[in-house]
Amino acid sequence: MRVPRATYRLQLSGNFTFRDAAEIVPYLDELGISHLYASPYLKARPGSAHGYDIIDHGALNPEIGSEEDYERLAEALRGRGMGQVLDLVPNHMGVFGRDNGWWLDVLENGPASRYARYFDIDWYPTNRAVLHGRVLLPVLGDHYRRVLEGGELGLTFEPESGSFHVDYYEHRCPLDPGTYPMILARGVERLERRLGEDDPRLLELQSIVTAFENLPGRDEPDAERLEERRRESVVNKGRLARLCGESPEVRRFVEENARRVGGDFGALHELLESQAYRLAYWRVASDEINYRRFFSINELAGIRMEDEEVFEATHGLVLELLKRGRVEGLRIDHPDGLYDPAGYFRRLQEAAEEVRGEPVYLLAEKILAHHERLPEDWPVHGTTGYEFANLITGLFVDRAAESHLDRTYRRFTGRDEPFKELVYRCKKHIMRTALSSELNVLSRRLLAISEANRRAFDFTINGLRDAISEVVACFPVYRTYITGADVSGQDRRYVEWALAQARKRSLAADTSIFDFLRGILLLEVGEEMREPAVGFVMKFQQYTGPVMAKGLEDTALYIYNRLVSLNEVGGEPDRFGASPEAFHYLNSERAERWPHAMLSTSTHDTKRSEDVRARIDALSELPREWRENLLRWGRLNRSKKLVVDGEPAPDRNDEYLLYQTLLGAWPPGEFGLEGFRKRVEEYMLKAAREAQVHTSWINANEEYEAAVSHFVRELLSDPESYFLREFLPFQKKVAMIGALNSLSSTLLKLTAPGVPDIYQGNEIPDFSLVDPDNRRPVDYELRKRLLAELKALPPERAPSLLEDPDDPRAKLYVTWKALAFRRERPDLFEAGEYLPLEVEGERADHVVAFARRSGEGVAVVVAPRLCAGFPEGRGLLIPPRAWDDTRVALSTPGRRFRNLFTGGIVLSGRRHLSVAEALADFPVALLEPAG
Repeated sequence: MRVPRATYRLQLSGNFTFRDAAEIVPYLDELGISHLYASPYLKARPGSAHGYDIIDHGALNPEIGSEEDYERLAEALRGRGMGQVLDLVPNHMGVFGRDNGWWLDVLENGPASRYARYFDIDWYPTNRAVLHGRVLLPVLGDHYRRVLEGGELGLTFEPESGSFHVDYYEHRCPLDPGTYPMILARGVERLERRLGEDDPRLLELQSIVTAFENLPGRDEPDAERLEERRRESVVNKGRLARLCGESPEVRRFVEENARRVGGDFGALHELLESQAYRLAYWRVASDEINYRRFFSINELAGIRMEDEEVFEATHGLVLELLKRGRVEGLRIDHPDGLYDPAGYFRRLQEAAEEVRGEPVYLLAEKILAHHERLPEDWPVHGTTGYEFANLITGLFVDRAAESHLDRTYRRFTGRDEPFKELVYRCKKHIMRTALSSELNVLSRRLLAISEANRRAFDFTINGLRDAISEVVACFPVYRTYITGADVSGQDRRYVEWALAQARKRSLAADTSIFDFLRGILLLEVGEEMREPAVGFVMKFQQYTGPVMAKGLEDTALYIYNRLVSLNEVGGEPDRFGASPEAFHYLNSERAERWPHAMLSTSTHDTKRSEDVRARIDALSELPREWRENLLRWGRLNRSKKLVVDGEPAPDRNDEYLLYQTLLGAWPPGEFGLEGFRKRVEEYMLKAAREAQVHTSWINANEEYEAAVSHFVRELLSDPESYFLREFLPFQKKVAMIGALNSLSSTLLKLTAPGVPDIYQGNEIPDFSLVDPDNRRPVDYELRKRLLAELKALPPERAPSLLEDPDDPRAKLYVTWKALAFRRERPDLFEAGEYLPLEVEGERADHVVAFARRSGEGVAVVVAPRLCAGFPEGRGLLIPPRAWDDTRVALSTPGRRFRNLFTGGIVLSGRRHLSVAEALADFPVALLEPAG
């Protein structure tokens, strides 16, 4: 098994195809990348910008390219000795529309579909008889009655296939063949008068109607009868198609009937009520949906990957690509959504070993709390690196400024709600709204268990629902991983914690309900209850993750704006910064347990790019200046707000977020202010909707959103405005510190234990905001040209890259040089030791240093942090005098080192390395022995 040396994430789509990717392979190789890390490229819904809405696991996405295009990319990689890591999506599929054949078959045949078991559908919800044997289809833009009577539902006959379906804009809803007689037999006497009662065409049509009437029902339990239904459906659709092809009269009759039924709202309603789905207003989904979704996205339906048949049906192409060596690694998207993540990883590794003869490099997209560790029994190589991104961001936050920023935030916004309380409140809100239906399903499952237990017989559905809601709101992690086997100590601690907190918060008069729930969640039940208890726990675990994701990531992180560089996926913004000691501890732990985990700093999921966060971190080093500027800008721009519902809009919290966003995302050099304004406006609207304080995605407050747009336009329309003249000097200072932070964090990522990943374009400074802003086209011609310039630059000229803080070449230079060293010395980074180095002296807290060692080989890394208070140097270069006596302790005295960035020689003294000497000519140092 080949472990990647360094990966490069590409977002493939119709706008950046296999051909485009093949074009940049030589550049990526020269940069030092070993593996292209591709976004999902199996066949997705037409127009997909991200690829996570797969509709066919057995085909490549034709919008990204043909098989020939794919092979060209694979050959380009192979020719350079490079490989590929693929982002795989096992949790859900894209449904709705008219393109997912499995889903359309389920809509047509309901539980009788051969694919009914593929999707996680509750076919017989206990609270809604109207949905028994049916799936809720929340695609309508208004109430069902209005859509029906507004003539928006079109009944269509396809004579070529002999089938009927209802169309609603881009959505296709096939009809159950067993209900075709409701159309075909309508007014058959008309056709009889035209053709005569003994006409063979009439008799054939009547025979077809009889055949459809006699199809086994959708709820048929017998397997042979189900197969008969499938076979006879195909046969009789073919008969109808042939008849219509041979007889224009019959075809006109059938099409006329379709128009008549489609125009008769009563008849059309009766027909729709006979289908395996119930068309519904999209808002109904939050209360009544009966299939598992990806979070609260109706058009992404969960699939039952725990079923062996589903696994085999969805992994054939991927395993073929592994077998042929086209793919060497897999990133598993959202494993927390799976019924049994550990079981899935084991099955995938077994399948990979069957086709490859060895396991595959496997990463789990797992979001870990700071106190949580990846289960060590998972056969994976680590996570995709969210925890590292938060660790590296926190390293450049000055923890001493926390109370100062607290006061600033509280004074400007009036908000003082503790973050954990906010998360609890947001999770409760999500369970009342977007994820209410899933909570209803869990409550009914638990009620069925309680009704079978005399000790829990008196618990009501409402009481159980409240108890579940309270425990989920208090859950400290995304999910646990309990199966029918023993409960791990870690999982037990999380469940006990949540129950204890829930009991404290509960308003229930009888808290014994939590004792009952504890017994179920920890499987401390009798043998007769074990099976339903395990079933409940497995579904409960699939619910806690979406609630945490929607409550924390998509809501709370858009409300709590104290220092938004900390508001990242997997982040806990009330944990203000990370010490060098914490950085070393977690790196050492990773080196020991997960040495090949991915190290990410920007991803397609991050709220802000690494360079935006590096700038915003700087505010913790400038707390007084930030406060003074913030208050001045607030006074200056007060008149630019509109009044909405009696209050100035946007509110002070959104305004606070806007100023941080401007400081972090302000483009360097010359740029079009209008284009930047549009980006910021789109971002602020998204942030306001995600926060759900004044507006939301499902209940838009158009007045408030207009006020937000107006405020952004007022601030950014005139490049000579008084506000921008006040703003830009401070922004320039923040950008300078951010650039230095970026160089340090880049070097640390490229040399720490793990596999470093670069998100597309981020090898030079990139100031993107959240998706879709981070999917803008990347200028690879610029990057190729810059890299060529750097390759021609003598090392002693490297300091010239620092003169202009906006020069993108400095970050690219660090990236290229560090990756080149990783290529030259794989022994140091693939399995080399990680040795934290003690820093001593006046500025000890401002330096992070460590060594990578393998046998006699060694490399030393020195990177500065928190340098805002240092004397100004030339550009990004820190004056040597700033370091005073600061030194790095070494185990071996008197060694000569060469700085790979400058070629300069650094001498160590008596077991010490002078930071002033190590960083004399370049702000970061990667040192190798010079002999």
